[in-house]
Amino acid sequence: MKKHKTLVKFISAVVIFSGMLLTPFTGKAATSTSNLAVTLTVTANCTISATSLPFGTTSSLATVLNQTGSLGVTCTNTTPYTVGLDGGNVVASTVAIRLMAGTSTGNTTTTVPYQLYADAARTTIWGNTTGAWMAGVGNGGTQTLTVYGQVPVAAITPKPDLYSSTVVATITF
Repeated sequence: MKKHKTLVKFISAVVIFSGMLLTPFTGKAATSTSNLAVTLTVTANCTISATSLPFGTTSSLATVLNQTGSLGVTCTNTTPYTVGLDGGNVVASTVAIRLMAGTSTGNTTTTVPYQLYADAARTTIWGNTTGAWMAGVGNGGTQTLTVYGQVPVAAITPKPDLYSSTVVATITF
């Protein structure tokens, strides 16, 4: 009987305690707040890429050769930029008189003149000084700038060879 009373007291205590656990706490919890600053700095940036400008194959420079190439300009949205083209890597080549040189051994001093323009009419020479470069404003995506090339008529066609020049395109922003 004593065991039975002890068991009854124990069960009663468990039931009462369980009831206390299920009873909602009516006191107020303490809180504290803080602000989390979230920031991002976007800086101006531009990149430039170029395709080739091949004038093709010819056996005579008796007619003008016109071709186009392109530059891909990618600038942060609203970033103003300018793009300049230098005179090329051939000795004696300048923006005013661009030259392609022969690439065969023994023929590197033979040249073919050409010019690069900013407009389809081929009237505005594209250079690398104030007033001779192309200007624009970035839109966050790639913008394509067309380079208009021209090989003028030559009184004498140079000897057969591959003629080339490397022009550096520079973007300033």
